[in-house]
Amino acid sequence: MKLHHQFLLLHSQYGQHSEVQITLDELATTFECTHRNALNLITRMTEQGWIQWSSQRGRGRRSTLTFIIQPEEIAIESMMQTIQRKDIQQTLTEIRQYAQSSTLENRVQDWLFGYFGPHSEIQRNRQVDTLRLPIRQQIHTVDPLYMNLLAESFVSSHIFDGLVRQASHSQQIIPHLAHAWEVNEQRTVWTFFLRKEVMFHHGQMMTADDIVYTFQRLMETSQPMLYRFIAKQIQSVQALNNNTVQIILKQPSELFLPFLCTSRAAIVPNGLNRRGEELFGVKPSGTGPFRMVEMSKDNCVLEVFKPHFQGRAHLDQVEIIHIPWNVAPDQLEQPDRQSPFHMMHQHTSGSASEQGAWSQMHSPVTVRKFVTYNTRKEGLLRDPHIRAHISRCLQYAREAESLAITSTIFENSSDHIENYTENNSTTNNNTSSASHDSLDMNSRSNYSYPKKLHPELDQATIAQIAETPLRILTIPQYRKDAHWIADTLQQAGYQCNVVSTPVEQFKGSVRMESDLIVFSLTRDQDEQLRLFDLYRTLASHVEHHTVIDIEHLLEQIQRQPDPLIRTQYFQQIEDRLLAEYQLHILYEKPFQTTYLPSVRGVTFNSQGWVDLRHIWFPPKL
Repeated sequence: MKLHHQFLLLHSQYGQHSEVQITLDELATTFECTHRNALNLITRMTEQGWIQWSSQRGRGRRSTLTFIIQPEEIAIESMMQTIQRKDIQQTLTEIRQYAQSSTLENRVQDWLFGYFGPHSEIQRNRQVDTLRLPIRQQIHTVDPLYMNLLAESFVSSHIFDGLVRQASHSQQIIPHLAHAWEVNEQRTVWTFFLRKEVMFHHGQMMTADDIVYTFQRLMETSQPMLYRFIAKQIQSVQALNNNTVQIILKQPSELFLPFLCTSRAAIVPNGLNRRGEELFGVKPSGTGPFRMVEMSKDNCVLEVFKPHFQGRAHLDQVEIIHIPWNVAPDQLEQPDRQSPFHMMHQHTSGSASEQGAWSQMHSPVTVRKFVTYNTRKEGLLRDPHIRAHISRCLQYAREAESLAITSTIFENSSDHIENYTENNSTTNNNTSSASHDSLDMNSRSNYSYPKKLHPELDQATIAQIAETPLRILTIPQYRKDAHWIADTLQQAGYQCNVVSTPVEQFKGSVRMESDLIVFSLTRDQDEQLRLFDLYRTLASHVEHHTVIDIEHLLEQIQRQPDPLIRTQYFQQIEDRLLAEYQLHILYEKPFQTTYLPSVRGVTFNSQGWVDLRHIWFPPKL
């Protein structure tokens, strides 16, 4: 690997011509090593057949270096070794660093494109089917308690199961690990009856003690987590017998059962299979259709769990690899970048007609980007006319720019955080790691700002907005969106600076010190839980009279058993915030999966993700 790196470095410096005259001093400087080591590297490259070296003796005399092989071949060879060594990120960085043109990157991307997708081989007279998936997010943990990213939840959803789940095409909640349940008239005592002989990946049978441990862990944790407000409503959980669990709530909440469908409420083994919190996140054991057999910073491997209580999945193995580049070739329609992964078929040199037409499926899941206004902070945004002016400026810019342009200036949103604020618990006020990004005025969008909007503000207000800077807060994943907002508003006379802070610090004082806050909402089966969490958070920085009405509607939502009526209440809150210009929606995009017909059984589960359990591809005949 190091020799490949040194060749790419050498070619980046002297590869403009196939043959160059060079001294040993210059080589040592390029490689940042001694003359002896530089000569050793040249000798090894010559032995590999990568170069020819005609040496001239004597200090300062120029030797002849001839490049025989193209850097693309070395880069691909390096990438093949990298796949085996599970160190993809570093190699991609090096290749990009030494690429003199897009040709090298394109060749590597084409090779990666062919590496991913369905692959079959015969082992001991049986076909072993492997699906290789590229994802744009790095997976840090699959522990339901500690996950932050959608990609982590996607993997976790195939390793763990919940007590109940939501039907794929409706809001109906149906049995899963629990085959039935009951609730008392007060809607506070929930009793779940467990399936018998459900097995964890480590061979232990699931019992009521595992469910008790799972929910006590959620109740007692100080870890910021999604939907924490539901977990904190649990008063107690106890095992009535080996296959019966009773959960008592402090007060009725019709969001409790939907919470049990989420990946956060997935069942883990009692004591985490004695692995400890940190180790369990990378070496988990669940009851799901796949078990984790390998995990590193760039790669995780899932293997089918044959004893799964719902039957064996068709695939034998799934390799999920973190690739920070877009691996789709240029001639294909650009996939929607909202999705954390795509189904990639093996790329061949055949024509499109030979390979078959590409298919795209839109998930029922969408991601909405939005801006909220902090009206609790002293400053410009206390004035509803200024908030209205800002919203109209942003709306005009969105309408004025073509879809092609906006798709290039908006952030690649695949690194979606699963929630708006993680929780509303004790905050971390350390904002020292927040980065302040100065806006490059040359990056302005190519459109004329509508001067007709200026008369909406009086001269005193126009002078005030020119002198008072607006602080736009976001996380690194959405920084481009925030810069687009700043750029748009600067053309309207506002002074803006963008602050991006890690999601762990995206709460508390750093939020309250900002004027505009840029984030996203994933609209999936958990949308009502996400909205409840979102509006509880927004209540901390909207006008006081609005807070009272929001809290009243949220209380009604918690007690409303009909999900359609709950949706109407949520819409009332949104309409109120939009009408008062305390919320502005930037755009909304669907998740999308791209695949070829040779990949069969592509369906979405209730969370809007491709369900790996049903995927298969025809055998080689």
